[in-house]
Amino acid sequence: MYYSAQHSSPVGTLTLASDGSSLVGLWLQGQKYFGGTVAQAMAESPRLPVFNAAKEWLDKYFSGQKPAIAELPLAPYGSEFRRAVWEILCSIPYGEVITYGEIAKEMAARMHRAHMSAQAVGGAVGHNPISIIIPCHRVVGSNGSLTGYAGGIEKKIRLLEHEGADLSKLVLPAKGTAL
Repeated sequence: MYYSAQHSSPVGTLTLASDGSSLVGLWLQGQKYFGGTVAQAMAESPRLPVFNAAKEWLDKYFSGQKPAIAELPLAPYGSEFRRAVWEILCSIPYGEVITYGEIAKEMAARMHRAHMSAQAVGGAVGHNPISIIIPCHRVVGSNGSLTGYAGGIEKKIRLLEHEGADLSKLVLPAKGTAL
């Protein structure tokens, strides 16, 4: 059984999902792949302790604090590869960005391979089921393009600005589905 709750934020209404003890999803309104990792209907249950903890975490984050991801019980559903990529995302410091290529190099090293596709990493980043908390908004293209955010480029920019990221070297993608 899965449960859901709503939470208002500066980037719009957020939908949280839980298996009853851990957070399994957090999606922005209108986000691509919304609810994609939860195969069953969710029962509204806004008072679950995990939702209270997640809402408190989000309130701290949006008030300018830097709460630790480890404060929350997270259980994102995905393949071993995707979970490894999401683990790397959790290590990106507030206000900093990393490229898909840099994550691909780290994944290649972890998997004892000579090379890893940045596109495969992009697929894993794009399907991150716990937006904001697992900070996929901190990933950019190798040329500094702000491409690839399932929640939309404008929300990615707002989150990076909120964190104090230096956006001066980052650019909007010229075309693509991320716009």
